[in-house]
Amino acid sequence: MRFQLFAKGLIWQKMLHEIRGQRGASVSYCYLLTLQQTRASEDSAIVGLQPIDFIPNAPRPVVDWRQEEIPVVIAASEDRLGGTIAAINSIQHNTRCNVIFYIVTLNGTADHLRSWLSSSTLKSIRYKIVIFDTKLLEGKVKEDPDQGESIKPLTFARFYLPILVPSAKKAIYMDDDIIVQGDILALYNTPLKPGHAAAFSEDCDSASTKVIIRGAGNQYNYIGYLDYKKERIRKLSMKASTCSFNPGVFVANLTEWKRQNITNQLEKWMRLNVEEGLYSRTLAGSITTPPLLIVFYQQHSTIDPMWNVRHLGSSAGKRYSPQFVKAAKLLHWNGHFKPWGRTASYTDVWEKWYIPDPTGKFSLIRRHMEISNIK
Repeated sequence: MRFQLFAKGLIWQKMLHEIRGQRGASVSYCYLLTLQQTRASEDSAIVGLQPIDFIPNAPRPVVDWRQEEIPVVIAASEDRLGGTIAAINSIQHNTRCNVIFYIVTLNGTADHLRSWLSSSTLKSIRYKIVIFDTKLLEGKVKEDPDQGESIKPLTFARFYLPILVPSAKKAIYMDDDIIVQGDILALYNTPLKPGHAAAFSEDCDSASTKVIIRGAGNQYNYIGYLDYKKERIRKLSMKASTCSFNPGVFVANLTEWKRQNITNQLEKWMRLNVEEGLYSRTLAGSITTPPLLIVFYQQHSTIDPMWNVRHLGSSAGKRYSPQFVKAAKLLHWNGHFKPWGRTASYTDVWEKWYIPDPTGKFSLIRRHMEISNIK
């Protein structure tokens, strides 16, 4: 048994040496990390006694040593542009892998975004600015006078991933109110079950504390997002108590997404909601989550909960210990209290990755208020 482990170790060392010699340090790191993840899952089981010719069968890597691109899709709206910059900066600084950012924005923000990137330490990142066509949403969304805020087109960009990254087979989508503290490769390597087009973090996981909405029960159930009084919803036979998932961070198998026509399915439910009002009013403002919950009902894989530690924006108070925040792979300020706003939690963690706008158009609201008070 000891001889087997020794021989196996030599083989891994030889593979690493070959990779370093052929592909360079950056590729070696990414490839080795993938191999280590695969090896860890294999070695967690009892190997038992095997013939010596069993050992050289190295695990097939998820990412090959040609260093596959890791596409990361993120939206960039004018009033939240600082969030996008901080998110990109945190991702880039915590990996040595070949990340390419697909930054989805509107025409009026593109020049501002280019200026910010080109005049900062992010000028060397690989990115593509993708202009979102708002005509895609015609007939699929409508203004709700009770909401008080206008529809934000970029919140629907996640529905159109195959259009935004047409050549990719797999991609990561992330909201702009996040900070990444782990290596994005680990999230990219999330295994998706056969037939699943996406992997999400479920709202009932242990990493995020549950919040109860007064008079509405647990907000992390399907009933919090969909109106079960409507016959069309009831006909779907989805359990109202089913745990929902958070669509702010997910990994997508775009080959499967296209095969199942996921975008068309989402658009169908968007249209039906315009006609019939299928979404629940319990969670005000949530118009992107309901169609995803319907389309992916019991048909999605899960990501590690530490890759979407959320609710940091639910209040200005601190709900997690400093040790837990430090251990999180991804922090998500979903909620009204954004880290660039007047007041928020864990702003020191977020500001570590924020790069001030060289054009001066975007500034932290609380900093602006502090300066005004001094004057």
